[in-house]
Amino acid sequence: MNFTTLCYIEKENKYLMLHRTSKKKDGNKDKWIGVGGHFEKGESPEECLLREVKEETGLELTSYQFRGIVTFISDEWPDEYMCLYTADRYTGDIGNCDEGELVWVEKEKIMDLNIWEGDKIFLKLLMENQPFFSLKLEYKGDKLINTVLNKY
Repeated sequence: MNFTTLCYIEKENKYLMLHRTSKKKDGNKDKWIGVGGHFEKGESPEECLLREVKEETGLELTSYQFRGIVTFISDEWPDEYMCLYTADRYTGDIGNCDEGELVWVEKEKIMDLNIWEGDKIFLKLLMENQPFFSLKLEYKGDKLINTVLNKY
């Protein structure tokens, strides 16, 4: 089981998106996602979030919110629990990311990007300001075959 964080940093009705183009072996190759990554030993979700955002963007978050938990089930990858966050304040300047290109994208244009089908579900919930949720996404290859949404 993998444990990860993912964050959508917001500014002027845009999210900071990462176009994953740099890694050769990457399950997210050529996809657009938020920023985040895998927990290190002993980290809390918030410690992972802050470290990953700093490593990938150069930004230090000063205001963020835990928005939901996403469970990924796949026939090709290990199962994953992802802690999903949004952030609206930070310090620092965006630097280079070794995983791809960081781009501010208007929220209404994000669904036009090459994103995972399941990401469209939780991005819509984030954009609608839904309260905390638990979302289960089941994939067969790249195809989303089942979803279960529980709102709390």
